[in-house]
Amino acid sequence: MTLDRTDNPGRRKALQWLAASASVGVGGLFQARAHAAAAAWPTQRVRLVVPFAAGGSTDALARLLAQKLHDSFGQPFIVENRGGANGNLGATAVTTAAPDGYTLFFSTTGPLSINKLLYRNTPFDPLSDFTPISLLADVPLLLAAHPSFPANDVKQLLAYLRTNPGKVAYSTGGNGSMGHLAAMLMQRATGTSLVHVPYKGSAGALNDLLGGVVNLSFDLVPTYLQHIAAGKLKPLAVLGPQRSSSLPAVPTLKELGIDVDATGWYGLAGPKGLPADIVQKVNAATNAFLASPEGRKQLDVYAMRAIGGSPDALKTLMRTETDKWRPIVEPIAATIME
Repeated sequence: MTLDRTDNPGRRKALQWLAASASVGVGGLFQARAHAAAAAWPTQRVRLVVPFAAGGSTDALARLLAQKLHDSFGQPFIVENRGGANGNLGATAVTTAAPDGYTLFFSTTGPLSINKLLYRNTPFDPLSDFTPISLLADVPLLLAAHPSFPANDVKQLLAYLRTNPGKVAYSTGGNGSMGHLAAMLMQRATGTSLVHVPYKGSAGALNDLLGGVVNLSFDLVPTYLQHIAAGKLKPLAVLGPQRSSSLPAVPTLKELGIDVDATGWYGLAGPKGLPADIVQKVNAATNAFLASPEGRKQLDVYAMRAIGGSPDALKTLMRTETDKWRPIVEPIAATIME
């Protein structure tokens, strides 16, 4: 009689032990290689995806940071503008990238907090599909007008809008952008009606305001500063909780009794699963830039307030901002995205 040696209990246990050991060995090898790659990072250029067109304040700050990260790590950090769908196209490109540290995401409030409230089929969840790295800065929004527009302050603006309902056009960086939300809030608070002209980013919205194609525009303060200084635009109101240090003479809507508070912020993230070693490296370099006199001076030029902090601080802000905007956005999301 021939014995089936695989039925031998001792042999079977030995084979199981060898298989388990091999599995642990292969897994350990991959883990060791991943750790070594993270420790050596970066050994090649890094993409810094900005989910908006070039030319706006988000793009400007991203390029400042890219230069400082290049200085810190000795490898190029290349800004890649991937505009469209209010930032969702660029965000999706990052969530589907390999979590190896060679694709990072420089974003604003929308893709990191608000877009999932606006879009029924947002292809990502910011809280689970990104690895937070650092909060960078915040900045209020501004309502600006073309010099030819007859209103020179908010009181005159409201009077004009009430006698010309649905006839005044305003530009923003896109449907569902912070500028669009702020404009919707102002119209609801004041009982006025404006015509929205959305663009694929701040640059287009600004250009048509400068050219007089539209009368008004809602966007972050730094988008307009140089043009206000040159007399090519006139500021009507700051939409944040307090006046901007760059425009101290411009009142807030809240000062004027209009309950609107719209402040944007900038955050740096990576794909889900980004190694902790890489997160720590980038966070440290980013915070060093924000805390430096040079960094603060450069942010002051754009009317931005440097913040910085830990990855957990950014994740907490992403969650709290979603909760803050949910009761405001969800009831009007269908109207906004028509």
